Amino acid sequence: MTTLTIEEIQQAHKLLAEFAYETRPVERGYANRTLYVDLSTNTIRSKPVTQEMKDIFTGGKGFCLWLLWNAIRPTTRWDDPENEIVIAGGPIGGITAYPGSGKSTVVTVSPLTGSVIDSNAGGYFGPYLKFAGWDALEVQGIAERDVILVIDGDEGRVTLEEAPLEDINTHLIGRQLTEMYARDERDMRSVSVVSTGQGAEYSRYAGLNLSWYDVRRKEVRVKQAGRGGAGRVFRHKGLKAMVVRYSQMKGDSNNPANMELIRKAGTRINKEIAELDSKQNNMRKIGTGHLPPIMNEFDLLPVNNYRYGSHPNARNLDSTVWEELFTQGMPDGCWYGCTLSCAHGVDHFHLRTGPYKGETVLVDGPEYETIAGLGSNIGVFDPLAVIEINFYCDTYGIDTISFANSLAFAIECFTEGVIDETVTGGITLRWGDAETALELLHQMVRGEGFGYVLGQGVRYLKRLFVEQYGADPQFVQDIGMEVKGMEISEYMTKESLAQQGGYGMALKGAQHDEAWLIFMDMVRKELPTFEAKAEALHYFPLWRTWFSLHGLCKLPWNDIMPANNKETAEPNKVPEHVENYTWLYEGLSGKPTRPEDLIAQSERVYNFQRLLALWLGFGTREHDALPYRAMGPVTVDEYKSRAERYDAQLRQEVGIDPAALTVEEKVAALRRYREARYEQLMDAVYQRRGWNANGIPTLKKVRELGIDFPEIVTLLKEHSVTE
Repeated sequence: MTTLTIEEIQQAHKLLAEFAYETRPVERGYANRTLYVDLSTNTIRSKPVTQEMKDIFTGGKGFCLWLLWNAIRPTTRWDDPENEIVIAGGPIGGITAYPGSGKSTVVTVSPLTGSVIDSNAGGYFGPYLKFAGWDALEVQGIAERDVILVIDGDEGRVTLEEAPLEDINTHLIGRQLTEMYARDERDMRSVSVVSTGQGAEYSRYAGLNLSWYDVRRKEVRVKQAGRGGAGRVFRHKGLKAMVVRYSQMKGDSNNPANMELIRKAGTRINKEIAELDSKQNNMRKIGTGHLPPIMNEFDLLPVNNYRYGSHPNARNLDSTVWEELFTQGMPDGCWYGCTLSCAHGVDHFHLRTGPYKGETVLVDGPEYETIAGLGSNIGVFDPLAVIEINFYCDTYGIDTISFANSLAFAIECFTEGVIDETVTGGITLRWGDAETALELLHQMVRGEGFGYVLGQGVRYLKRLFVEQYGADPQFVQDIGMEVKGMEISEYMTKESLAQQGGYGMALKGAQHDEAWLIFMDMVRKELPTFEAKAEALHYFPLWRTWFSLHGLCKLPWNDIMPANNKETAEPNKVPEHVENYTWLYEGLSGKPTRPEDLIAQSERVYNFQRLLALWLGFGTREHDALPYRAMGPVTVDEYKSRAERYDAQLRQEVGIDPAALTVEEKVAALRRYREARYEQLMDAVYQRRGWNANGIPTLKKVRELGIDFPEIVTLLKEHSVTE
């Protein structure tokens, strides 16, 4: 940690490039240009946003994918100079009348998966970037030395600056740069910083932190674009941080066509939040921390590398625990005007390990995924330990989901005798050992020991344990919880075929932001047929994609419900809120808008992302495969823990009398049945999406969507795809 002053740090900067531009108002949600930076040549320039680009790709993630497609080649790998970090908000993003309107999406070629990934985060960066004059930012090349990119939307100036003295970890550099580029304390709210942390020097699953300034706490706070390793790409390029400043924020900065229609939608949902949130999910007090007891009750909470779905000690991670630990009584939105206000934190937390031992810090979160991953999934049921690991993951730039699953996989391999202390550097791996988890995390960011190995992810660990330590390839494949190289997010899916499909067929890897169908499928039994599941796995990924096109958070869609929602024809879609979003888009654009228009926007981008993955050598059926633990019990112990359930399924669904079988035979019989069901589900989903049996969009679908670019048609022909 540096003891230099902000002035001393800034004086060490060296200006490498400067670009002046004309500031101008956003028009109906668009700045109508994107910003391009090449770190290898210190080039900064503007690119126009065409009407065709808007019509086909809408904005947000769509713009990111299009810019990346045009920047790379099929042979591009994550560490090649032509790989890009692309960040965008979206045309609706930045409004203040409707909650959850401050999201950014990050797209890159992933060091974890090798394919294209997207990850989203809150904070102020996406909206400020747009209001500063840019619908998206793409950064290419590799700098010779550490640099910071600064976009001043008030001055109309972009600079690339050599930055040798800043701290690398987020809780320090975020504060340093906010103070450095703000005009005064009041102006600190005008600054947003993208950073990562020391972990990004070594870990393939390092993420990015996007900041905002909390004026009540007088603290710089962050949200994470954690998935897929964008932070590793960021640091490999020599980026220490990116900064945007914009101080002219107004409620109508998007210059919409009909502000009254936007206010109408906002008034309706804000009234619901005020009246109903405390009776529903209590997001304003607990956020996603309300989920652990629900998941535990329904046997959906991952325990010990997803072996089990519940645990008696899960009460220590209950929602009441987080309500007590989170600071209450403060508006906790991560964007202006977000009344859902779910970005909770633990103030004045005393660290007991690592380089900041003894210091008092603000910890943002933990969110549900972190509680379940760094809690129950590694067998830790101490909330204070979860908070400490959460803090260090955030400031080091480490994705909590991937770290949790990598550690859980390693612990299980250790307990099963696959590896031992000679592999772990003398460390004994045990369930529930938070001290060891922290030690391995600190090792990871120093690039040392077994911690460094863990930082390469589950797919790497599987290969390593087989090739160097003689592990059984089938066993490690079965228990290594990743899809496409991305670690599975923290829900138990053994009893939900639809959610298995949601993980396996997600474009970037097993993340729940495309489809969260567990309750529809498993609890409420609303998806009884393959056709019903396929329809859900068509609609919900498209609907959720829509939020990333526009710079929106999905939580206001279904984490608060209208009082009469259960009485509607399709309550899982929350029809009133879908109507709100049609009002938002129509109010912004001036175009009459129906729900199907929103889905059409998503379907173009969703299929294009699948094709971009195909272009990079992925995007086919084999890459949608699941580890068997996501489908059913791998071990005898797992089967016995739910023997009554599994025996009943063998009798009623498979038509086998379990009484005549050994436990090993029961495990094998259930496996054959469940793996066959998953193959049937893939067939049904591909057909519904307009894809062929190998999971590739057909030429007919591509033409229907208007994305039949010559390169796409050639790509499909190379894969023998016809009408």
